[in-house]
Formats: sequence, structure tokens, C-alpha cells
Amino acid sequence: MHRDATRIEWIGNSCRLLKATAAEFAKTQPFGGLTIGTGIHLETKTVALLMTLRAGGARLVCTGNLNSTQPSTVAFLRSQRITVFATQTTDPVAHHKSLEAVVAERPDLLLDNGGDLFTIAAESPYAGLLGGTEETTSGRTRLLPLREKLGMPILIINDSPIKQFAENRHAVGQSLFESYMRFTNRSTNGKRVTVFGYGACGKGTAACFRNAFSSVSVVDIDPVTALEANLDGFSTPLRGAAISSADVLVTVTGVAGIVTAADLPLIKDGAILMNGGHFPHEIDVAAFRQHPDVVRIDRYEADRIESLHLKDGRCFHILGGGHMANLVRARLAIPWSRWTSASRCRRAASSVSPGARSAPRAALFRCRRISMPWWQAPISIWRGRKVRQT
Repeated sequence: MHRDATRIEWIGNSCRLLKATAAEFAKTQPFGGLTIGTGIHLETKTVALLMTLRAGGARLVCTGNLNSTQPSTVAFLRSQRITVFATQTTDPVAHHKSLEAVVAERPDLLLDNGGDLFTIAAESPYAGLLGGTEETTSGRTRLLPLREKLGMPILIINDSPIKQFAENRHAVGQSLFESYMRFTNRSTNGKRVTVFGYGACGKGTAACFRNAFSSVSVVDIDPVTALEANLDGFSTPLRGAAISSADVLVTVTGVAGIVTAADLPLIKDGAILMNGGHFPHEIDVAAFRQHPDVVRIDRYEADRIESLHLKDGRCFHILGGGHMANLVRARLAIPWSRWTSASRCRRAASSVSPGARSAPRAALFRCRRISMPWWQAPISIWRGRKVRQT
């Protein structure tokens, strides 16, 4: 007998931790009677996470992130009677409306990615919001100034040690490398690659390109981190030299304005620019497009590549419009953060429930609460130390 199976099934069967967690949640129903709003990448791995939360009794209202929503994922979720406010769009205004639609449902918990949902909730607070999770370092940076205004537990998924090495270093690094191959259909052998940022994602990216026989340079503003990169065997030239020598420039910092139009004189003929950070502002694509020295732009729509031709004859290429290259193009399964999100969401719910038990130390160690004062929580983790309520 033959049966047509789907990619969603393939990925779901690969997420064994989530399958085990879903079986546990089906028995314990930790989210019974709760609505969970999500603003995370809507792609195949997210289905496994969302179905796990629903197995735990949650009602789900979902949207995606800018430019990474996969229509097949949206169609599947809607077929499962999950409310989805999302389309694949690069329009920030349209995306913001979908985020507002999620918050308008007044969820009890939020699963955020980049701080979008919690920022809206801070601007338009409502009773009943218990807290939730934030996936990224970019989101934590955005939400820290809102800490007192929010005043609720928000668990930072990216502070999980497992996520740091299993996903950020190994999986994100590999997926960015794979995305370069998928986008360009070019080899990496002998290419000069400059990686901006030597955090966990940058380390993985640099290592993958080096393992594929590229000559890799690293740029990081932290001198200690730059020293680490140098001792790891990467060259660490000054920023200008790193740009002018690069065949491929990869930004993985979480900070805006890493490569800008001011760098145009430095960019090598034929260079390829790609971003792996959460927000599409590390490469100032709009400024490049509007620069007076750009005389023609060739857009390869199906491949999501733009080639910018300059007056002096040079040409360089931008992948995915400056959005996260590994979610614009590649389809690599990276399930770690999805499992971590499910387990941490449960703990965010239990931490504000009457009679809640402290979460296991091994699971919560180094997971920082960014919005709830430690004395209000049954247990709080701050810089790797437990602080119990007295």
C-alpha cells in the first residue's frame, strides 16, 4: 500500500523531543483553558511546536515573521482549525497588522520572536497576560527597556545553553552555509568570506565556510571576541580590509547598519552580501538600491537575488533582500529551539499559577527573566544563580 506523505510529516517525525513532550502534554494538559499567541517563523518545524502546544490543551492564535512565512505551513495549520493571521510578505505595515490581530485575541501567553508581540502588548496592555517566551537576543535587547512596563515573566529561549551550541552554532551556521549554496549554485572553495559577528551563530557560520575550503575572516567590535576568533584560527583584519577583500560578506550580529551604503567604495566586484540576523536591517539594502552610483538593478525574482550594477563597472549581489537568508531560501530542519520553546512556555505558565512548583535546575539554568522582578517569582534565574522567594 502506498500513501502520499508530506514534508510536514517528515519534519515532525524528526522532532523526537517534541513528540515525547507532546505525549506528556496530552496527559498533563498544562495549557488547558489558555490561549497562546505566537509570532514566530511559520515554517515546517513550527508546525511540530504548535501541535505540541495544542496537545497540551492550548487554543492557538498565530502569525509569522517578516518574509519567512511558508504558505504550505499556513494552509496546514488552518486545516487543523488553528487561527492564523499571516501571509508571506516583506511589507512591515501588513506584517504589523497581523501582529496586532494576534494581540487583539488577548492571549494568556505569548511566544515571541524579535519582541514584536510584547512591544504591542506593552503599548496596549490588557488584563490576563501572564507572560511567555522570547526567542532571540535581538528581541531581548528590544524588550529590556520595557521591563518595568511589562512586569511579567518572559523567558529568553536564546539563553538556553542547548540552543546556543546545538542550534545557534551548529545548525544556524550550517543553514546559512547551505543557503549560500542554494541561492548561488556556486562553490565555496578558495572564496574569501568575511563574517560579521562572532557570537554562537557567527562561530558556526565561520566554521562551516572554513570547512568548505573558504578563507574566512571575522569582524567583531568586542576585542576579546575578536581575539577568540583569531585564536580559533580565523584572520581578524580591520573592518575596511575585511570588506574590500571579501567575495562573500555574511552579517550575523543582531545589530542594524553593519554594512551600509558608506561601504560602497570598498565592496569588491562580484561580492555577495547575505544576512543571518533576525531583523532585515544589518545590511542597508534600501540605501544601496537608492544610491546614485547604482545605475541598474537586475532582480532574479525566483531566486531572490538582486544584482546591483555601479557606474564604475562593478557589480555586487544581495541575497534575499537582506532578510534571514536561511529562512528565505533553505529548508534545513533545526528543531532545538522549538522543543525549548515548548518546555519554557509550560514553565512560563506554571511560574504564575497558584502553587506552581519550581522548574528543574538543569532545565532553567542560565535562562534569564527579563521582565519580572526576582522577588515576585517562585523561582528566578539571574546570571546563572537561583534566587528563591522568601
